[in-house]
Amino acid sequence: MKNEDLETKNYWTQRYKEDKTGWDIGYPSTPLKVYFDQLENKELKILIPGAGNAYEAEYLFNNGFKNVFILDISEIPLVAFKKRNPDFPETQLIQADFFTHNKTYDLIIEQTFFCSFPPIEGTRKAYAKQMSKLLNTNGKLAGLWFDIPLTDDFVKRPFGGDKALYLSYLEPYFKIKTFETCYNSISNRKEFFGIFVKQ
Repeated sequence: MKNEDLETKNYWTQRYKEDKTGWDIGYPSTPLKVYFDQLENKELKILIPGAGNAYEAEYLFNNGFKNVFILDISEIPLVAFKKRNPDFPETQLIQADFFTHNKTYDLIIEQTFFCSFPPIEGTRKAYAKQMSKLLNTNGKLAGLWFDIPLTDDFVKRPFGGDKALYLSYLEPYFKIKTFETCYNSISNRKEFFGIFVKQ
């Protein structure tokens, strides 16, 4: 593991150890739950990267989606997830760096993942490119992006953005099916809901 990857792993592991997980709401996010309830093909191969405690994955799995894969750089949330969901296949819990993962999927779910990357040169572009690489032909990236200002503070997460900024990263790799202000975000959150189809 490269030094920067190890630093990232250690950073997130420490956050979990110290219970500094302010993004964790303890249940599936309402907009994503509504989106999942509209999915008809339960054979979809789905990835949730940076999944954390992965309540969305739990919801999907318990509703018949058996090809759900959870990826996180820290082992701690994966162990906690398995403890809550003992029937979930061990092989579908992946401890790895998102940027080195190389399987492909029909659908990738974005949930407080993009906003975890410091907005330094290249990182956000690399996110969009890697999302595209991980999707099968006509695969979809769907989920939530925070609608909060991007400031000069490159230490305090989450790192936000506006609609134009997000699209500047995603448009080179995806066709936009929808990307609008989310009407059913949970209290105290402002988000965009988006569905993007691989170019």
